[in-house]
Amino acid sequence: MSTTTNPDDRISTSRTSPASTATSEDDAGGMVGATSRPLDTTIEVVTPENIAFEYQLAGPFRRLPAYLIDILVRYGIIAALALTLVFVVGMIDVDILGSFAFGAGLVSYFLISWFYGAALETYFNGRTVGKWMFGIRVIDVDGCPITGRRAIIRNLLRIADLAPMSTLPSLAMDMPPMLFIPTGIVGMISVICTRRMQRLGDIAAGTMVIVDEKTWRLPVAKIEDPRVAPLASFVPGDYLVSRSMARTLAIYAERRHYLTPGRRAEIARHLAIPLIERFDFVSDVDFDLLMLALYYRTFLADPSDEPADLGPLAGYSPLRRDQNRVIPAAV
Repeated sequence: MSTTTNPDDRISTSRTSPASTATSEDDAGGMVGATSRPLDTTIEVVTPENIAFEYQLAGPFRRLPAYLIDILVRYGIIAALALTLVFVVGMIDVDILGSFAFGAGLVSYFLISWFYGAALETYFNGRTVGKWMFGIRVIDVDGCPITGRRAIIRNLLRIADLAPMSTLPSLAMDMPPMLFIPTGIVGMISVICTRRMQRLGDIAAGTMVIVDEKTWRLPVAKIEDPRVAPLASFVPGDYLVSRSMARTLAIYAERRHYLTPGRRAEIARHLAIPLIERFDFVSDVDFDLLMLALYYRTFLADPSDEPADLGPLAGYSPLRRDQNRVIPAAV
């Protein structure tokens, strides 16, 4: 099976497969010899639900242009702020204001230079302006969205990845060379030699950079339980399934066959409980059945079809106001 996703949530996948067929992963930052494993740009992460997801890793030649764009954006912000301060000081003729503006400029330069990447990665789901333009983002090594602490760690250690600095010829023979241009050799070696293509900051923070796919597809799952369509008819007509929810439903319906009934209920309850409250359903509605009903309504139901044949559910309503009615047994 093959899928690609837009990961605004926890999972962004290029393919999914049962964890029973997954191969074991190296530890974060583990070195891989060229002869022990073929070069690959995918990494497999096994979720607690025992499902393996493969992420396409972003290599150095995709990350470098994104970083250069972020440099331009960062210094563009600094330049705009500096011009604003100069304009304000020029308009207001107050002696102390010049010193205040100079100090504010230095503080702003420090904050933007060191925390631009961390702030954007934290609040924009692992993306900066450059990463967004080149279709990549940062996530945790376990597939979760990056946290603020991890974003700060990976960005503060960028200075180590940019080492060593190259020397420029001095303008005069009697002046020493200037350390000016970062080569990034340390970071490049780290990316090449680690399984997850991590630089030193990624290894310390437990993060990795992946390709942010724009589309996703899953094969349509077959729904054979006769209770699904009738239950779907009770979902409020004004309830809109978000893109992330639709993706979650599609993955759940496709992979539930690999799970035991108890495991299905454990996984489905996290989404089902808030929905039960929202739909004003009785609390004993089967969690797995509710997920299938939402999947059916999202992907399979046709608004032009005739109302679903209630069959064994004739006369039954899952609404809380009809609590005196009993749900029929599964057929």
